[in-house]
Amino acid sequence: MKIAMIGTGYVGLVSGVCFSDFGHDVICVDKDPGKIDRLRAGEVPIFEPGLQDLMAKNVAAGRLSFTLDLAEAVAGADAVFIAVGTPTRRGDGHADLTYVMAAAAEIGAALTGYAVVVTKSTVPVGTNRKVAEAVAAANPAATFDVASNPEFLREGAAIDDFMRPDRVVVGVESDRAKKVMSDIYRPLFLREFPIVFTGLESAEMIKYAANAFLATKITFINEIAALCERVGADIKAVSKGIGLDGRIGNKFLHAGPGYGGSCFPKDTKALARIGQDHAVPMQITETVIRVNEEVKARMVEKIVDLCGGTVNGKTVAILGVTFKPNTDDMRDAPSLTIVPALVGNGARVRVTDPEGQREGEALLPGVTWCENAYQASQGADIVVILTEWNEFRALDLAKLAGKMATPRMADLRNIYNRDDVAAAGFTAYAGVGR
Repeated sequence: MKIAMIGTGYVGLVSGVCFSDFGHDVICVDKDPGKIDRLRAGEVPIFEPGLQDLMAKNVAAGRLSFTLDLAEAVAGADAVFIAVGTPTRRGDGHADLTYVMAAAAEIGAALTGYAVVVTKSTVPVGTNRKVAEAVAAANPAATFDVASNPEFLREGAAIDDFMRPDRVVVGVESDRAKKVMSDIYRPLFLREFPIVFTGLESAEMIKYAANAFLATKITFINEIAALCERVGADIKAVSKGIGLDGRIGNKFLHAGPGYGGSCFPKDTKALARIGQDHAVPMQITETVIRVNEEVKARMVEKIVDLCGGTVNGKTVAILGVTFKPNTDDMRDAPSLTIVPALVGNGARVRVTDPEGQREGEALLPGVTWCENAYQASQGADIVVILTEWNEFRALDLAKLAGKMATPRMADLRNIYNRDDVAAAGFTAYAGVGR
């Protein structure tokens, strides 16, 4: 199959590379000349484990290429995927479809024969029908179908998620489009991974419902964690106890500083707005959004309390600022709320993150970047574990404590055990829900 992938952001690049590894001929398109130059030079503009090697392999095999010319990529394609950004629109929570609709119009003008125009971007219910209208308006003679194929990739594990998915969701309305999409995903059919075919609206809704449900699990366990702290329970034991129930499951039950990233914040806001627009308020989702912000504020209070009621003039070492480990993504990371609050309260903040500095330097003004946890903690009054990178899971705690002015730890990912931290020389420790 010949595939055009419009957009080389996180979703587009990962999807394009993986489709080429399936054996398809894939051309990835972007309007940014600098990004295309980097990709042609073999440089991956995002951090995702394994992506650079897989990209190089398929470029070398002649199955993967990159271009600025959308018309060149679309000509003769069996399927054209739209994988452009849908950021939250300022002021109203709606997903901004500007880039999606612009891509649809360009695709329509470039079509040379039948193709399936596939929306990979996360879009509100009803968008694929608008995409079809935009394609037809740009080229009334075009023969095409539209399909909805939402992505369910976890940053840091995206390649494995694509190659071994829990499910693939495809919204189509014609047998011809279904056949094309079946051929594209044939390697997964052969390995008996679930492929769920639905209508367009159902596929669009599945994406939002799935992310809202996962965000709800995270927020629920964070609320329970706050109660655990008051009543003397241990959230780790509670999470294990409820997670062993097959109806609940153990994933997304890890207490911490709140969810962030490219999907959950944006998609919960969009779902809440869709509900408002259709007079069906998404009250649970709206509450999840509010409580998640309160969780971040509670983390700031925890750090301040551990410092004796004020961080003014104190040195705070922050370990990890990306929203999760194994990514350089800073979008809606808890650090973007917590770190500025500490700086605003007079703290001297030092930061270290294996991959976060490139984006973080612009997003976190007023902090000092350090090479590692030990450098960040030199003379510090408190160390805060904010992102659970592997290198922060195996710290020499005695060495860390020895470098600090006052060895205190706010373990916001519950990596360490209180007794081990105390034995290493720390005088104060606080986890989440413990």
